[in-house]
Amino acid sequence: MVRRYQSGNGRRGFTLVEMMVAVAASTIVVFAMGLVIADSQRAWNRMYAKENSNLVADSFGARRAFEAVVRKCSSTKLMMDSSGSTFEAYYYSDGSPVLDLYAKFYTDDNGDLVVEYGQLSPRETLEVQRICENVSSCVFENSGRSIQMTLTIDDGSDSVTVVSSAVLNNQ
Repeated sequence: MVRRYQSGNGRRGFTLVEMMVAVAASTIVVFAMGLVIADSQRAWNRMYAKENSNLVADSFGARRAFEAVVRKCSSTKLMMDSSGSTFEAYYYSDGSPVLDLYAKFYTDDNGDLVVEYGQLSPRETLEVQRICENVSSCVFENSGRSIQMTLTIDDGSDSVTVVSSAVLNNQ
């Protein structure tokens, strides 16, 4: 059997000091939890905005276009300027035994990454496609049969840097 002790005057319960300490402790815990939840929400909003921005879509599209073009190009002939800002590679049209088409990557005056497709003989541009906009830097490097693109896209509020590498498959 449990005995309950009572104070000298016969009253049971908490004192006012005990109640104030309990309220203060619970207030601190609730305030800390609120800060953690608010910070988590801000981080989630930043991540969501970054992942669903045009920068991510543009960088993904640029990487895919670059890799697709490079993979079909010949490793026997390609041109790159000394600064690495322009890359031109040659490839075969369907059924052709000679290199007869080219693809040229460069950044235009508007800050767009562009790929120009054309035929070699006679030299003629067939199509120009804008791959992405707001390009602040685009550098191409050649290493053996591999071409690397380092692309930085900046829309003023955020920036994304993409490094992509692809192997020239055709001889």
